[in-house]
Amino acid sequence: MSTVDLNVPEVGESITEVLVSSWLVAEGGAVAQDDPVVTLETDKVTIDLPAPETGALTEIVVAAGETVPVGTTLARIEVGAAGKAAEPTETPSKPEAAPAVADSKQAPAAAAPSPESRVMPAAARLLSEQGVAASDVSATGPGGRLLKEDVQRHIEGAPAKEQEKLAPGTAGSPMPKSPPAIPLDLAHDPLQMRHEEVVPMTPLRKRVAERLVESQHNAALLTTFNEIDMSEVIRLRKQYQETFKEQYGIKLGFMAFFVKAAIEALKATPELNAEIREQSIVYRNYYDIGIAVGGGRGLVVPVLRNAERLSFAQIELAVADFAERALANRIELSELQGGTFTISNGGVYGALLSTPIINPPQSGVLGLQVIQDRPVVRDGEVVVRPMMYVALTYDHRIVDGREAVTFLKRVKTGMEDPARILLEV
Repeated sequence: MSTVDLNVPEVGESITEVLVSSWLVAEGGAVAQDDPVVTLETDKVTIDLPAPETGALTEIVVAAGETVPVGTTLARIEVGAAGKAAEPTETPSKPEAAPAVADSKQAPAAAAPSPESRVMPAAARLLSEQGVAASDVSATGPGGRLLKEDVQRHIEGAPAKEQEKLAPGTAGSPMPKSPPAIPLDLAHDPLQMRHEEVVPMTPLRKRVAERLVESQHNAALLTTFNEIDMSEVIRLRKQYQETFKEQYGIKLGFMAFFVKAAIEALKATPELNAEIREQSIVYRNYYDIGIAVGGGRGLVVPVLRNAERLSFAQIELAVADFAERALANRIELSELQGGTFTISNGGVYGALLSTPIINPPQSGVLGLQVIQDRPVVRDGEVVVRPMMYVALTYDHRIVDGREAVTFLKRVKTGMEDPARILLEV
């Protein structure tokens, strides 16, 4: 029988090395052609590498947790051999990173049939600490793996009263009325209760850190704020929600309104849709809007290409698809490249005010905050309205304060009078 090598493929022209995140098939296990064998992680995407032939995985050359260059032989497959049937091995190099800022709460991926057999070490530890059964948690990791953030989402989503009833490590046990007595040695030596956990940064987190520092060092960043009365948009959503959902199969959210309003504002302030390229300023007549979403391994910003041509339904469907695939680490590399402007929604986590950082080489990013009922003055009277703060961080090298304020005012006008978005006035 012949043997074929499983090599690290070319993932992208700017990617020279990958992290072997986990092996999905144990050494000696049977593999089928095109079935995933190993999960590879880069600073931009996570991919499952399929088997080139059907046979047995006779040798794993590179262990999980190692970083290797593109082209490296990862394993060897004996073509046509009958490998042993076995559960996928899980030997990740580290716990999964907690999700960062997301801008949609759309449908999480479905759970795997047997999460107990695919529980990541960090997830298992958290399950034990919280007294939660793995079978109760929906798994979103590749191959049905149960990640640490899956457990965190399950715990955070449980009703407060139920969480209060559970004591750590005792599922379903009532919480004692008084805390258990602290052993004498620990009571006199609190340092014995302290510990640290050293977790290597994922390639994606390293890349995010590099980009953020690059943005701070290479751009003249400034943030300006405004606030928006969301009453009219909320009214429209309530009025047309059922019709919209019946026709398109998805809820009408806020993001489509903000994308449309931002595009109209960018048309009035083209500097915010431009970039500095060497000693020149490049202006664009198209609008590729990046939407920041929290993925299973960190923040990613997939791009809505030619967003000015998309309908409300197309935008909502695309954003929901981004959110779902980001949780499963299935965003394609090509979807993360480019982008002329970014929208980031920290409001879904309750952020009242924040200053987003631009994604180089873009010159602006719009940050959305939480909607709160606040007293405001209308026609000389104090009324309560659902208000949202919005923040625009921009590169002061090519965008002046006048353009920044104009942009936010146009976004505010479009959101408070949505008919202007449709009429483009």
